[in-house]
Amino acid sequence: MSDQSNGRAVIIAAVLVSFAIIGASFFVANSLDRATSEISGLTAVLEEMPVAAAAAAGAPPSNRPRRPDANKEYKVAVDEAPVMGGKNAKVTIVEFSDFQCPFCNRVTPTLNQIRDEYGDDVRIAFKHMPLSIHAQAPAAHAASEAAHRQGKFWEMHDLIFANQRDLSAATFEKYAEQLGLNLSKFKADSVSADVKKRVADDLREASELGITGTPSFFINGRYLSGAQPFANFKRMIDEALEKAS
Repeated sequence: MSDQSNGRAVIIAAVLVSFAIIGASFFVANSLDRATSEISGLTAVLEEMPVAAAAAAGAPPSNRPRRPDANKEYKVAVDEAPVMGGKNAKVTIVEFSDFQCPFCNRVTPTLNQIRDEYGDDVRIAFKHMPLSIHAQAPAAHAASEAAHRQGKFWEMHDLIFANQRDLSAATFEKYAEQLGLNLSKFKADSVSADVKKRVADDLREASELGITGTPSFFINGRYLSGAQPFANFKRMIDEALEKAS
């Protein structure tokens, strides 16, 4: 009788554990999107915590790089970066982006909305910032820069983000053919020292500005971090337009 009771107890325990695992899996699946959308903001808060704690304790500041000050205006050169929008735009948005970053992909519709709403009053410049944690990003940035040399950066940009999980050389070449590019030149440019230098220059500029993650934006020199909603961009753009009037 004791053995039977023990057997039932084991079965009941196993069933309860199974339900717990299923419930936890369901909770994780439903929470994943919400969690990932909050990572950027949470990271920003965590980055500031050691600094605040050190200040409260009277300790000297650490050597850890600080993020750009959102209340300061920075000089961010556009130079040869791909630009979308009017040449005489009153507002310039410089985006530091990573083609393998899901948040960079997520903010693309917002940038398109800005372009549709503001037209030639706003121009958007793209800067390369492939993060070290994204092994396939450098090749994607090289492909986009190679397309830029044939006047098709934004078209390649959109194709790469539209199928972000496939960042293979063969796929980039397929895109180049689809866009009517000179394939031989595209292949050569994709691995050229000049293209690598272009990407490296943008990375160095990002480091000098104190940027630690993507996407990062400078709206007429003012810093905005992460895949922010349109309303946050609009507020800063409107302030910049008013100031430029």
